[in-house]
Amino acid sequence: MLRLRALLSILTKSLQNAILKTTMPQNSNETIFPCPFSKGYGIPAQQAWLLLKVFLAYRLILAGLFVSLFYSDTNASLLGTYDSQLFTYSSQSYLILSLISGICIVWRLTSYTTQAQLLIVTDILILTLIMHASGGVNSGMGVLLAVSIAAGGLLIGGRCAMFFAALASLTVLAEQILADYMHSFGSTSYANAGMLGAAFFTIALLSYILAKRSEQILQLTDQQKQTITKLEDLNTYIIQHLQSGIIITNRQQNIQMANESALRLVNLTALPINLSDISSHLSRAFQTWLADSEQNLVLLELSNQSQVHSRFMPLPTGNEFLYMITLEDIALYNQQVQQSKLASLGRLTASIAHEIRNPLGAISHAGQLLAETPLLSDEDRRLTEIIQTHSIRVNHIIEDILQLSRRSDSRREKIYLNAWLDNYLKNFTLEHSVNSDAFRLSYQTESLCALIDPSHLRQIMDNLCRNALKYGKPETGPIILRLFAAKQAPCIAVIDNGSGISNEHQSRLFEPFFTTSSSGTGLGLYISRELAELNQAKLNYYLTDDNRSCFRLCLLNAEQTLN
Repeated sequence: MLRLRALLSILTKSLQNAILKTTMPQNSNETIFPCPFSKGYGIPAQQAWLLLKVFLAYRLILAGLFVSLFYSDTNASLLGTYDSQLFTYSSQSYLILSLISGICIVWRLTSYTTQAQLLIVTDILILTLIMHASGGVNSGMGVLLAVSIAAGGLLIGGRCAMFFAALASLTVLAEQILADYMHSFGSTSYANAGMLGAAFFTIALLSYILAKRSEQILQLTDQQKQTITKLEDLNTYIIQHLQSGIIITNRQQNIQMANESALRLVNLTALPINLSDISSHLSRAFQTWLADSEQNLVLLELSNQSQVHSRFMPLPTGNEFLYMITLEDIALYNQQVQQSKLASLGRLTASIAHEIRNPLGAISHAGQLLAETPLLSDEDRRLTEIIQTHSIRVNHIIEDILQLSRRSDSRREKIYLNAWLDNYLKNFTLEHSVNSDAFRLSYQTESLCALIDPSHLRQIMDNLCRNALKYGKPETGPIILRLFAAKQAPCIAVIDNGSGISNEHQSRLFEPFFTTSSSGTGLGLYISRELAELNQAKLNYYLTDDNRSCFRLCLLNAEQTLN
């Protein structure tokens, strides 16, 4: 339950981060640092060029108004009243430079920083000339310089804004000094020039503060964006590499997301559209859970004969209420249970080794000494034979249990079963001095790959083949080892000539210590099934159509599992 809550928390954060990421401004990743005197101030390139185009449009409109009003017949303005020729040259130059700047900006013939600085500097110089041609500071044209200073703070920012303010103040002061020296106007306006300079610096200071705040906001936004991206990538990685399958769906059963484990468990390669595409049983169970939240567990029987344990949970997000379905492989759960059982069995067998083998050795040795007594009767000698026979049998039981407890964890590898079975059968017949005609290998032409521990597979096959030799009447015909694929799972069938096992005994066939033989230990098939489940394989018994005994071992498909 704690793991499910952790998964729920991860998924909720992942979805919220994705929603937040989609609501953030999607500007260009490129960042411009316009002012060479600024430390760290930068604005996104797309936004910067857009602001530059807006300012250029303002310049074109202003230059067009200067030219059109000067040549109009209204005579309602003060434009060029002092020096019409200077005004004409200045306004025309202003318009021409604005057009040239427009070409450079549209085609980006120059860098952003160079173009922005040229616009502001030419603005200050030409507007000062137009102001002088229109009557000096008293004409009110100096207000237009304030717009240029504010634009410089927004376009370039940093300490460059203070530089533009100082340049504008100096040009206005120089214009006033020149006018006073040449007695251009009737009265001097040093006070107005000083107030304009103060206004320029105030505007520049405000622009500088706004630029710093913009810088901090941009840095914070960038940090948050990077954090969100990292968290989203981390959450996605964690979810995709979980052993548990995760499916996110809405109330209409439209699947929003599914991790790789979920697709593998339901035997799909692409993301399905609806829950019914996975299983109609799952779709009905989800609908039932929506009506009754207590029924949040369901066991699915999929088409590949695998069993999956499913759990439903609500997954609230900011904009939409979704639902999470977790899928747990029953085989994997059984494997974990088996490992726990084997750990307990290992502790038990350690006690058996110390407590039973020593007394058993003494009994066996005493029986051997007793059998060597020359005065024993035939009845007493028969009793010593019974002692030896059952001592050997008990010792075999202990050896099998110790072999089970000493077994290492599964180290699964990709095995090409066609070549592996051919090599195994040759070695088995040599080791057990069996005629090669006692076995017949039958397999498909295509190569089948399994994922299993080679030593575990060999031990399982040894148990099955020895049982087939012992109980399968090999003298009446060869024992068949058939390799085939059942629903994309590679399977090995060991088919003998025995009369089969009764239904009563089939239910207990894989129980420990169950045997119908007086000389068997009853642990061979139990160990074989334990080894199969440890490798997420299945070992079953059934009768063929002609009533022959068949043990079928179905393994993991290495091609699907590793991909």
